[in-house]
Amino acid sequence: MPFESLGEYLEAIERAGQLKRVKAAVSPHLEIAEIMRRLMYSADSPAVLFENVEGSKMKVLGNAFGSMKRLGIALETDDFVDIGRRIVDLTKMKMPSGVLGKLKMLPKLSEIGEYGPKYVDSGPVTEIIETDNASLNSMPVLKSFAGDAGRFITFGLTVTKHPETEIRNFGVYRIQIVDDHHAIMHWQIHKRGAQHYKMLKEQNKRIEVAIVIGADPATVFSAVAPVPEGMDKFLFSGITRKKGVKLVKCKTVDLEVPANAEIVLEGYVDPNDIRMEGPFGDHTGYYTPAEPFPTFTLTGIMRRKAPIYLTTVVGRPVLEDAYIGKVIERSFLPLVQMFHPEVVDFSMPAAGWFQGLAIISIKKQYPGQAKKVMMGLWGMGQLSLTKMFIVVDSEINVHDMNDVIWAVTTRADPARDTIIINNTPTDTLDPASPLVNLGSKLGIDATTKTREEGYMREIQQLVEVDEQTKSIVDKRWSEYFSGTL
Repeated sequence: MPFESLGEYLEAIERAGQLKRVKAAVSPHLEIAEIMRRLMYSADSPAVLFENVEGSKMKVLGNAFGSMKRLGIALETDDFVDIGRRIVDLTKMKMPSGVLGKLKMLPKLSEIGEYGPKYVDSGPVTEIIETDNASLNSMPVLKSFAGDAGRFITFGLTVTKHPETEIRNFGVYRIQIVDDHHAIMHWQIHKRGAQHYKMLKEQNKRIEVAIVIGADPATVFSAVAPVPEGMDKFLFSGITRKKGVKLVKCKTVDLEVPANAEIVLEGYVDPNDIRMEGPFGDHTGYYTPAEPFPTFTLTGIMRRKAPIYLTTVVGRPVLEDAYIGKVIERSFLPLVQMFHPEVVDFSMPAAGWFQGLAIISIKKQYPGQAKKVMMGLWGMGQLSLTKMFIVVDSEINVHDMNDVIWAVTTRADPARDTIIINNTPTDTLDPASPLVNLGSKLGIDATTKTREEGYMREIQQLVEVDEQTKSIVDKRWSEYFSGTL
């Protein structure tokens, strides 16, 4: 059964030896973040629960998803590709015309029905409801780097509704605390929350927002995942966990949130209240400079009696976000393959901070196919922000950088196989981009070239030994190194 709450997940990783409890007093001002970074940069780092946080009664959980083992526990699978397969299966489903065919579909339809959200009147998150006395400073929000402009919520799930379709979205956007009732929402223009905000901004209207801090692992993962346009994120969470999420209505805004959440901040973002947000030490390894962003105004808080404050820290890779990114990469491979069937595998190396670099292997069948794949992927959702694509042949292991570098240096000619596209959208956080949100793309075709592509040489690649020799060596391999020969 899927985890219903962050607390259930915490118990599971503790049983698995994946949690460290810190009982010593620690400060949310720089100290917790430094401890977490040191843990994350070390091998096999555990999740850490700070039980004695200065100035707060809340416990702080960090590095909760900072290993593939914990993510396997969180999502109850080691085959993350299966998450994407379920989405693809749903998009391909067709209702049969005959009665018998429809009867055969009933089990599948019942399964799909289980994925949808379930609405309840109350839940653990409604144990404490604060309106008049609600304060953002009631939480142990961290300051992570000395150069940060202040304290930032880094793992809040910001819930909004599309103003026309009312399809719900939630994403992870950093939020800078200003005072008891105000914070600054860092909405990158390419994100759906920002798009919902922009639609209402044009009508000079506020947008209602709920910020969920701490939820079941599948819902937390869903906030980061680049879900296909038009899909309700709570439905995606249900698909991920194979069971619908229980939702409860907020008290001061017209939004639904997980009933088993730890903390929910309710309020609105006002287009007429713009403030300077940042600097912030980001996952690129650089500070994001101060820029103007809209203000979130708190109208109420729902929370458990003893909530856990979930947080994360970012910085130069590899940290916790890299592991979450790897799961996203694996789970969305089937979606990439649905639109580009020639794609064999796909990798976004952790050092490339998600949007910096992607490597794609393909079954090449015709001249120019690698460039066709690049152009197609640059037109797919959040992949449009990926700065560099390297396309290799199907036998190259995209997860082995030695294999990839060998392919690039032996199969790519810079003049012939490199393409640069100027004035294209870039990740807002890209420190190399000459302008915020606008820069260039690099594509490298590292596939084997054909005569149709202008390759006239007769160079042959080394091949394996003949099958007979290989068979002999296979049989006698241990003998060669055991001293018996």
